[in-house]
Amino acid sequence: MSEIRKQTVPRRIRRGQTVAMALLMVSGIVNYLDRGTLAVANPAIRESLGLSLGQMGLLLSAFSWSYALCQLPIGGLVDRIGPRRLLGAGLIVWSLAQVAGGLVGTFGAFIVARIVLGIGEAPQFPSAARVVTNWFPLRERGTPTGIFNSASPLGTALAPLCLSVLIASFNWRWAFISTGALGLAVAFVWLMLYRDPHNLELTGEERRYLQGDGEDVVAVKRKLTFAEWRALFSHGTTWGMLIGFFGSVYLNWVYLTWLPGYLTMERHMSLVRTGFAASVPFLCGFGGALAAGWLSDLMTKDSRNAVASRRNAVVLAMLGMVAFTIPAALVESNVIALACISVVIFLANAASACSWALATAAAPADRVASLGAIQNFGGFLGGALAPILTGFIAQRAASFVPALLTAAGLAFVGAMAYLLLVRKPIPEQDAAQASDALPA
Repeated sequence: MSEIRKQTVPRRIRRGQTVAMALLMVSGIVNYLDRGTLAVANPAIRESLGLSLGQMGLLLSAFSWSYALCQLPIGGLVDRIGPRRLLGAGLIVWSLAQVAGGLVGTFGAFIVARIVLGIGEAPQFPSAARVVTNWFPLRERGTPTGIFNSASPLGTALAPLCLSVLIASFNWRWAFISTGALGLAVAFVWLMLYRDPHNLELTGEERRYLQGDGEDVVAVKRKLTFAEWRALFSHGTTWGMLIGFFGSVYLNWVYLTWLPGYLTMERHMSLVRTGFAASVPFLCGFGGALAAGWLSDLMTKDSRNAVASRRNAVVLAMLGMVAFTIPAALVESNVIALACISVVIFLANAASACSWALATAAAPADRVASLGAIQNFGGFLGGALAPILTGFIAQRAASFVPALLTAAGLAFVGAMAYLLLVRKPIPEQDAAQASDALPA
């Protein structure tokens, strides 16, 4: 093990890793700029289309429903045909849907555009998890996982900073059209530059580095079967990750979809001031994702159980999210509330990075995208419910406080699911033996 850790990264592998991570960062930032456009333009769209808070909640959640449902098949497809083609196609689809969002004139048409956006964005994170598995050995995957996860809070932070000025200067439609055009440019660059390592003629040194702890990722070229994918559901680890990520993403998406509106309506901030204030927590989230990836690798290096060490990092981050959401909901001071929200989003993105790193440790190499996507399916069921329930709870209670406390309770349940159900990696030997048994 120590020899593997001391091994230097071959120059061509390092170059491939750098290109892969740069492309994942750029595509991830665009991904979250597109998702966040609706949240930033929330007040302007409600006024333009005459929508209630409840209708806006439905519109904010439409993306998450299609995104969540597509996670189940998309992970298997990434494992079967590769991340290059799946993410390239996804970039094109979601960018066209984003442009369509800027052209719609009715609530129904907007819903359709957001549903297609969710379908197009579905390959992003399962593809990223498989790219990291392909290009990095097992015990070095936390840092690159943190890097590609950091794109989500960075994109979310940039959205109010960049788009609120565009909306104020022109109108909300240009925010959708410009970010959609940017996505099409990124799709072209991804398809031109990215290649998987198994498509290269590798030297012995390069192959030994990528094999890491003995897991021959480079040799994983065979096509995943449905039986192998279905077998994942026979393990408690899968169910713990699915349920746990539900609670984590639910709480994160309350802030992701409603924070600008919350600061405007509940905290009475102006649009321009909200644009700045809403960006601060997500810049903290960017730091959280990067720090978590590095710390996760550090914890795993000397651990006998990579799954347990990465799981414990997720649980600690989620319990912190719960602890800081309660004062964020209850204090009167906007400054203290924003500080607490910043800590929550720092920890939420740390938990997300560690959750995706957990998928690369818990799954066999040929099913990393599949397990990560199943976990993400659970997460975005939470992401789909969060804006709807938050909108209707806030409308009924005339306050966001009950909605925030509900989200904290669900995150606590999710942390316990990780802690109690995720205990060991999924073995390779039962890959083709799909079982109908429930998780132990």
